[in-house]
Amino acid sequence: MSTVTVVTRTQWYAKSSKEDAKYMTMPVSHVFIHHTDMNECVSQTECAIEMRKIQHLHQDINGWADIAYNFVIGQDGGVYIGRGWDRVGAHTLGWNNVSISFAFMGNFTDKLPTDDALKALEEALVLGVKLGKLTPDFKLHGHRDARPSMDSPGQKLYDRIRKHKHYEPIGPNIVTVSPKSPV
Repeated sequence: MSTVTVVTRTQWYAKSSKEDAKYMTMPVSHVFIHHTDMNECVSQTECAIEMRKIQHLHQDINGWADIAYNFVIGQDGGVYIGRGWDRVGAHTLGWNNVSISFAFMGNFTDKLPTDDALKALEEALVLGVKLGKLTPDFKLHGHRDARPSMDSPGQKLYDRIRKHKHYEPIGPNIVTVSPKSPV
């Protein structure tokens, strides 16, 4: 049984989406990891406030339909529902309708998320496979794999996820060496 703590949109007092949801075909085989580059939070109360700040930025400032991410992970180990498993996000240009995104609240350029937050990601990934939302052989990517100009998910977190068993580089960061090429 999963021990992941999922915090619903009702629990973090989400505003309604600005438009009808678009849905993905499940399961998907790609997961993107981001960081919010905003404040960290260590309790559900603090994280709910941060979620509302992120939603305000994404909806009211950026003009998007809703919070960009499918899920956001707090340093408290909570997995906060953004768009959820099935809704198309606005997190990784060119990949939104075929991937799930998890963003860690905070900036992880110089440090890692808490052990509770990292464990929450692992448990959420296992849950996604069990629910049929992620393929068992899903590929894990950092946001910068698809968008090299971005710092997300922060260097320390990116270094960590590149060691994950499901990590796979994509796009311009892939270096292909043919068998006949000298190395």
